[in-house]
Amino acid sequence: MKIPIYQLDAFTDKLFGGNPAAVVPLEEWLSDEILQKIASENMVPETAFYVKDGARYALRWFTPELEVDLCGHATLAAAYVEFSKLDGEVTQLFFDSRSGVLSVTKEPDGWLTLDFPADTYQVAVPPPALQEAISPVLAVGVYRGQSDYMVVLESEKELAELKPDIIVLSTVPTRGIIFTAPGEEVDFVSRFFAPQSGIDEDPVTGSAHTTLVPYWAHQLEKTKFTAAQISKRGGKLRCRLNEDRVLISGQVRAYLRGEIEI
Repeated sequence: MKIPIYQLDAFTDKLFGGNPAAVVPLEEWLSDEILQKIASENMVPETAFYVKDGARYALRWFTPELEVDLCGHATLAAAYVEFSKLDGEVTQLFFDSRSGVLSVTKEPDGWLTLDFPADTYQVAVPPPALQEAISPVLAVGVYRGQSDYMVVLESEKELAELKPDIIVLSTVPTRGIIFTAPGEEVDFVSRFFAPQSGIDEDPVTGSAHTTLVPYWAHQLEKTKFTAAQISKRGGKLRCRLNEDRVLISGQVRAYLRGEIEI
């Protein structure tokens, strides 16, 4: 059996930036075991698998270690692959996922916009391991969303210089930890660490912005934002809070196309 595979860089306008994702379109679902083995073999932060189902697509995401409920950059990459196959007049795709129906819209300027559910968060007492992992840095605030902890730091400089103890951080019971701070040239900046999910530091994390955007909307009293994830590869996003939805826009660059032989 030969299966097409693509690798793309999401949330960037240049190759070797943003967040790499593998995209595997399927005619029908393979076993969960095979899907996980493919994702583990790819060794990129996320592999998106999808099956066309009428006018929509059934979509699933896997890290090298496990299946996840929501992934922004791999959804962006999957939409890019499908848009490249379709008539240029098609400007919106719909994906059925563990997180409900997700849409991706192609904007006139070529950016792709994810429509994701906004996260709910609350003030949290940080687990001792979380503070230990970032010591001596002190958090301005710590919050807990549905999937992740979010830690607010004082400045972009402090966030850029942050070097958490990954081994200690991996013991925090969560999907991952979002770190954020006010931006110097954008509205806010972030970094995302998820050693619990097999990703020490994720280059650009679309799903984390479902928590970040509602938080910064409250702090900055606005609904439209420019954002940057300041990992080594880096990535830029445009975001908007629309009631209980978060619109997350980015660019994608294709890297390779090949075949998987099973």
